[in-house]
Amino acid sequence: MIKEYDKVKLVTGEIARISEVLEESIAYIADIFRADGSISIEQIAHNDIASVFVETEQPIKKAV
Repeated sequence: MIKEYDKVKLVTGEIARISEVLEESIAYIADIFRADGSISIEQIAHNDIASVFVETEQPIKKAV
């Protein structure tokens, strides 16, 4: 399930951040980060998404 604020990779290879879930597993509003450095806000379909980034917590090494 894709949620608000998830970072996704589109089938075009572009990276996007979901800003609103319009209809679960069907439609979303996304901030799309373009190759030229611009950001566009567009409605995308579930089929436009290739993958979802999963964040994990990593411990920080303490200074000696």
